[in-house]
Amino acid sequence: MDEILSVAVDNLTSPMVMFFALGFLAAMTKVDLSLPQPVAKTIAMYLMLAIGFKGGVGMAGTGAGLSVLTPIAIGIVISALLPFIGYQLLRLSSGLSAINAAAVAAHFGSISIVTFLTASQILVDRGQGGEGILVAVAAAMEAPAIVAGIWIAARYLKKNPQEQSTGSQDLSMREAVFNSSILVLIGSFIIGWVVGPEGLSEVKPFIMDPFKGVLCLFLLDMGAIAGRGLMQNRKVLDLGVMAFGLYMPLIGAGIMALAVWPLDLSIAGKTLMLVLAASASYIAVPAAMRLALPQANPAVYVTLSLGVTFPFNLVIGIPLYVALANWLY
Repeated sequence: MDEILSVAVDNLTSPMVMFFALGFLAAMTKVDLSLPQPVAKTIAMYLMLAIGFKGGVGMAGTGAGLSVLTPIAIGIVISALLPFIGYQLLRLSSGLSAINAAAVAAHFGSISIVTFLTASQILVDRGQGGEGILVAVAAAMEAPAIVAGIWIAARYLKKNPQEQSTGSQDLSMREAVFNSSILVLIGSFIIGWVVGPEGLSEVKPFIMDPFKGVLCLFLLDMGAIAGRGLMQNRKVLDLGVMAFGLYMPLIGAGIMALAVWPLDLSIAGKTLMLVLAASASYIAVPAAMRLALPQANPAVYVTLSLGVTFPFNLVIGIPLYVALANWLY
């Protein structure tokens, strides 16, 4: 308990979480602190580039052995598994239709890169840095959940063709895997891996020094968006759906905690694996669902992942996962 409280206090008083809270509270009082879309997109691109590059540098000089491939394989399997668990739970405990449940479940199998970035920085501030390979794990966990969610919906629609939307389109693997954020993340990871520490020293003033401040600005914007979305769309979330947004991250973290137990990763590395399994996408998966399942309601899945699960993980979840990893490993 003391460990959880210590991490929680450190987390709640970190600049990143406090800036998120500022944006969230501002939205609740109807003060708009959100950034212009081009600025927000540029900042998001910078964060993907920086975390990918730093992860690649951390991997420089290592080969593609089992210690590298096993965490990626575990991430892929769990990303594909969680939508099936989430779908069944939603159908049992909420009033969501099958299509909406499939769309929501896909979000909880995928990952929130911003939750990962924030947890990474919090661990660094505590003197615990995770392995560079975790950036590759994060990238690998995006697409399997998208494919699983679409497969669940397609299976339902095959039995109920009258619910098929005329506006739906087939989502190719290229569109699922190579969205811009993942492409930048993977590309910068490879570049960092190739150039190593010497290459990092050349761009350190751009990659390292501004990172924490830029992340604070981005979280201010995310807080404003999350608060506004929750204010506008809270009526579309029934009690069962709201509860799902709070307990599903814990289920994901629990499954991942068992899966990474035997891995040769640091405690910080295992913590970040838990964070990845506990987070919910609000960038890549919403874009994919709008294309592949236009009959699903974006107000449900975006509001739940961004307005409920993201704040929960940022404020409560990360301290829990840090404490759990320190206790288990």
